[in-house]
Amino acid sequence: MAEGQARLQSLSEEYTKLQQELQAAVQSQQKLEAQSQENTNVQKEFERLKDGENIYKMVGPVLLKQDKVEAESTVKGRLEFIGKERARTEDQIKETQDKLEKKKGEIIQAQAGLQPGGGAPGKVAAKA
Repeated sequence: MAEGQARLQSLSEEYTKLQQELQAAVQSQQKLEAQSQENTNVQKEFERLKDGENIYKMVGPVLLKQDKVEAESTVKGRLEFIGKERARTEDQIKETQDKLEKKKGEIIQAQAGLQPGGGAPGKVAAKA
């Protein structure tokens, strides 16, 4: 009985850890989405610029003039990187959700094993 309780406790701790991993991945995904939106807006602003208008980049407390081609290239590179990271994070979220479901099943089995007369879920004890 104590062995079953220890197993259930261990499974519960693993489940909690997986929930924390999932939460961190979702937060990361949200942050990447915000960055993507911000960079997309910058890209739209570049499209509205007229020839001869200046682009400035903030470096610390200073605004530095930046070449339009260089600025557009930087933003495009960021968007590509963010897209790849979002895909990787989405895969991580799906994987963690799958692990959570598997762990949940293990916890249910462990709980069923601790029930009086339990051990084989789905079988009903015959009445005499």
